[in-house]
Amino acid sequence: QVQLVESGGGLVQAGDSLRLSCVVSGRTFSGYAMGWFRQAPGKERDFVAAISWSGGHMYYSDSVKGRFAISRDNAMNTVYLQMSGLKPEDTAVYFCARDRSYRRAVVVATSTQYADWGQGTQVTVSS
Repeated sequence: QVQLVESGGGLVQAGDSLRLSCVVSGRTFSGYAMGWFRQAPGKERDFVAAISWSGGHMYYSDSVKGRFAISRDNAMNTVYLQMSGLKPEDTAVYFCARDRSYRRAVVVATSTQYADWGQGTQVTVSS
């Protein structure tokens, strides 16, 4: 049974930075791509960023490109999301997720391609 636990959310002002962490336990971490998604109240869960199993490829949604950075530490079984230049529209619950495919050749942005999810961490950006 794999477990994903996010942390690092909070209440910040527009323009501030936050770093989210997601620790994965229970199963292999290093061979799986990882993704971050977010869900605002009343909206669907949207893709934010993903990183390949090797860490060599990253992919971002247009809304966060240039402001957010995803990284991973395979020795620590942890994936990070560094968020800077935060905007009120970034307010959401942020979820990390593990790809369902081992050593997938490409990075995917579709939530159905992720099999395991954390409980989420709230990020609130005030104007």
